[in-house]
Amino acid sequence: MFNAGDEVKILSCEDDPRAAGKTGRIVDEVAPGPLTGHRWTVAGISLFIAPVLCHANELRKTGR
Repeated sequence: MFNAGDEVKILSCEDDPRAAGKTGRIVDEVAPGPLTGHRWTVAGISLFIAPVLCHANELRKTGR
């Protein structure tokens, strides 16, 4: 689904709604598991927004 380094647009984010509409990069090297609630870690969003955890349906690849 996603690979580490993929740029994604955050459509919505239960973890931090301020991240919605912004882009970031996937951090996870492997598919997320039960420890993160099967959510992907997205970082590099903004200076004021820490890395967030998002479900796959909350993200869309940008193609970059």
